Amino acid sequence: MASSTVSSWMIGSCMSVPGAKEHELHGFFGIYKSKCKWAIPSKTTKGVFINSKSNNPLTFPISSSFLSQPNRTITGFSSSNSCFLFTGSAATRPTTKIISSAQTGEVMAIASQSAMEAAPKKKPPTKERRVVVTGMGVTTPVGHDPHTFYENLLEGVSGISEIEAFDCSQYPTRIAGEIKSFSTDGWIVPKLSKRMDKFMLYMLTAGKKALSDGGITEDMMNELDKRRCGVLIGSAMGGMKVFNDAIEALRVSYRKMNPFCVPFATTNMGSAMLAMDLGWMGPNYSISTACATSNFCILNAANHIIRGEADLMLCGGSDAAIIPIGLGGFVACRALSQRNTDPSRASRPWDSNRDGFVMGEGAGVLLLEELEHAKQRGATIYAEFLGGSFTCDAYHMTEPHPKGTGVILCVEKALAQSGVSTEDVNYINAHATSTPAGDLKEYQALVHCFGQNPELRVNSTKSMIGHLLGAAGAVEAVATIQAIRTGWVHPNINLENPDEGVDTNILVGPKKERLDIKVALSNSFGFGGHNSSILFAPYK
Repeated sequence: MASSTVSSWMIGSCMSVPGAKEHELHGFFGIYKSKCKWAIPSKTTKGVFINSKSNNPLTFPISSSFLSQPNRTITGFSSSNSCFLFTGSAATRPTTKIISSAQTGEVMAIASQSAMEAAPKKKPPTKERRVVVTGMGVTTPVGHDPHTFYENLLEGVSGISEIEAFDCSQYPTRIAGEIKSFSTDGWIVPKLSKRMDKFMLYMLTAGKKALSDGGITEDMMNELDKRRCGVLIGSAMGGMKVFNDAIEALRVSYRKMNPFCVPFATTNMGSAMLAMDLGWMGPNYSISTACATSNFCILNAANHIIRGEADLMLCGGSDAAIIPIGLGGFVACRALSQRNTDPSRASRPWDSNRDGFVMGEGAGVLLLEELEHAKQRGATIYAEFLGGSFTCDAYHMTEPHPKGTGVILCVEKALAQSGVSTEDVNYINAHATSTPAGDLKEYQALVHCFGQNPELRVNSTKSMIGHLLGAAGAVEAVATIQAIRTGWVHPNINLENPDEGVDTNILVGPKKERLDIKVALSNSFGFGGHNSSILFAPYK
């Protein structure tokens, strides 16, 4: 039985024979006593499905032993398991009536017409809802607002330097894209600011800045239908500092532990706290798919708008893992660059002398909005979100698939889902982290998908800010949207000796370049084989 028709009542029928038993039906909405006497035939019992649209019964055989047990809870039907289903969309208790056939002696219990009429009608299909970007907020090593952030990228400013937050002199890696100066003044109340992990502070600040950037004033906030406003901001690592501090306190006594250590360590709490602050009651959760987290959040947030479940969504990612346990963990993975004497030249995607990625920290948040809602309130529209896709390599925890199969599938699905042809894409903000295997496999996948498109330009924001882990995709989405808005794409710095087989004609050089972007693609991939691709275009 097709699942799409499970909006009707499914009840049983049986052959009328002597010795029939009286049964109660346990459905989703309570116990229903049927006046039909359930017989236990020697061979076959029938189930009956009443289609609420056509009111035509469809019969099918089920095991007679099913009805031999009184007070049977009826929750589903499977032809393979002979499981009986009693379900429906009506919120009221259904009544039953008896239909008897003198010719066959069969007795059926079906939902009465009044129960059918009580069922809510199927939601009519909504017209296509377009999603646009109306606000952006960032916290990064090279700027805490979209304008400053992107101007520094265009000038090739590196935010990578020696780590100052703690003594890492004994570590083989002592550099990162560390945020040196950051303030929550005016954005987060001091009491919470002292207790929260930095990943939450970055997230809440960037989220509120995105609202401000989107023109959501206090007066306008009061006019919003907050039931249709949601928050979907994720994190790859969560509150590592809060959790690590709790472990250190536990070494003394559990009594020394911070009572907020559990909630402030979980990846969902940033979204939750922001929603509480704003009073937004729509979709609210977080997604954690390692370094693909932000793109997963952005695409899912857009889907909530497309499906008519929300009109406004704050979405993106945040991470703050530049602490001893975070640095030490990635050192143990042998994933980090050790170019400590020349930090600004350490992150070098596609360069043959790269020796690993550089950790970064920060947050990026987009304000996505349904087009008509944005137009009605007079919002400035920065770009249109076209769609995207997710896939899994299903290959290795940390290594990319050697043939780039998952990445190719992800890009192709994103294009198909968005209705975009390969010729239309002329800018790609690549995941390119500066790892020996990852950069090359992504490049090969892009060439496979887009061929030798002479208009295509590809760059990596990570060459300047490092890898922001779960925040990377959102921060790079901001860079992508700024490229659309300004008509400039930022350079790839430190690309001095390209890998063999890498055509530098499609890679942006050491200086910013003019580009009239038709469609832009942004990739993010994560440990576990998570692949994500999202597309933006100028709003027209």
